[in-house]
Amino acid sequence: MRVGKAAADVGIGLAAGLIGTAAITASTMLESKLRKRPESQVPAEAAQKVLGVEAQSDQQKARFSQLVHWAYGTGWGAARGLLDSVGLPPVAATAVHAAMVWGAEQTMLPAMQLAPPPKEWGASELAIDGAHHLLYAAAAGAAYEGLSRNR
Repeated sequence: MRVGKAAADVGIGLAAGLIGTAAITASTMLESKLRKRPESQVPAEAAQKVLGVEAQSDQQKARFSQLVHWAYGTGWGAARGLLDSVGLPPVAATAVHAAMVWGAEQTMLPAMQLAPPPKEWGASELAIDGAHHLLYAAAAGAAYEGLSRNR
């Protein structure tokens, strides 16, 4: 693997991660409206624990949650770029990317006591969450492939 190619792949991956984040944001917002549930504040809660900071109001927490959500999703795009750098074909890279992103969520949030373990979620909640993350990875993968053609 050449360093220059890997760096370019990571850069394209970050742009693809931003697009994937837009897709998961739209799907979760639509799902929360349809199910009449409040938007999740878990991104802010996780970042507050990791960084040792605390929002002073609900409005600050909501803004911080959005910032963390977009930064986290965009950052995961770098992993998609690296999967291309190591030679995974596009479909395999997207599948591995989806597993990495969703697996991280399903591992980290229970460990931080911000969500129950997956076995306690119930099949429908797990399927909905998995679908959101699969959409993220598919959108990021499609964006990555489209952006990669232009180099």
